[in-house]
Amino acid sequence: MALRWFSCVKYLVMKWKFILLFFMIFIINPELGLIFFRSRTDVQTCTNWKAPIIWDGTFNPEFYDATYEKRNIVIGLTVFAVGKYLDLYLETFLASADEHFMPGFSVIYYIFVDDLPKLERLNLQPNARRKIKSFQVKTHKRWQDISMSRMETISKLIEDHVKHEASYVFCFDVDQRFQGRFGTETLSESVAVLHAWYYRRPKFMYSYDRNPQSTAYLGGRGDFYYHAAVFGGTWQSVRNLTESCSRGILQDNQKNVEATWHDESHLNKYFWLHKPTKVLSPEYCWDRKIGFRRDIHVVRMLWAAKEYDISRQTD
Repeated sequence: MALRWFSCVKYLVMKWKFILLFFMIFIINPELGLIFFRSRTDVQTCTNWKAPIIWDGTFNPEFYDATYEKRNIVIGLTVFAVGKYLDLYLETFLASADEHFMPGFSVIYYIFVDDLPKLERLNLQPNARRKIKSFQVKTHKRWQDISMSRMETISKLIEDHVKHEASYVFCFDVDQRFQGRFGTETLSESVAVLHAWYYRRPKFMYSYDRNPQSTAYLGGRGDFYYHAAVFGGTWQSVRNLTESCSRGILQDNQKNVEATWHDESHLNKYFWLHKPTKVLSPEYCWDRKIGFRRDIHVVRMLWAAKEYDISRQTD
């Protein structure tokens, strides 16, 4: 009888130890909690290296916000508005960011333009917890060079400013707008987003760089196809990424080689070698031209209508 009683007590103790450990993991690290609390069965919610893939229905926004409020964090946001992109997209992008990007948290907008007087004439007025810092960048002859030069520029920005002012930093293309919450559930050491046009395609259709002469060369070795329109993480992680991509672009230039999709090709190579610790679903960078998709419940960021015949003019 005593042995039976002892076995019952031992079982109850072990059971409560497991429950306590389970909830401690979830409370201390909400990213690990996502591994256990997945409420979507129609999509992939975890990578093979155990990084969460964030979809609507897989996280509790109130829980994330409460967790990060205790840390008193500041998030940096970088965006480039060069040439016609300044006229066409910047105001809409920033207005939507004020409403939807990291709501309730302190944010610094680092805006790069090639015409500071024009930016000042816009008289941008962010909300109370937002600051704007603007920087002049030179104009390149080709839009491809504008795109690729941003990696070096972001790297220098982090070293000179971001690391002294923010814990995390996200980098965005300007020709898109926030449509819904883009909040603290996206924060992690290293963050990538699944490209909306490729996330349901087989890997052999991914447009990785396939030129062995390029430092961005991947062939068919990647995990996912990531979109360079959105990436982020801690300032240390983003600095490492942008420095690596910038070095690769420079080495390619010295060999007169250009990666298939420019900085995006280098970003995909980097994320294959250095796996992101969190992956965002295409909800966080969606193109309405794709049409209806049953797995897209919410659109959090939407591509703007592309006017390449105007926006990519560099004269």
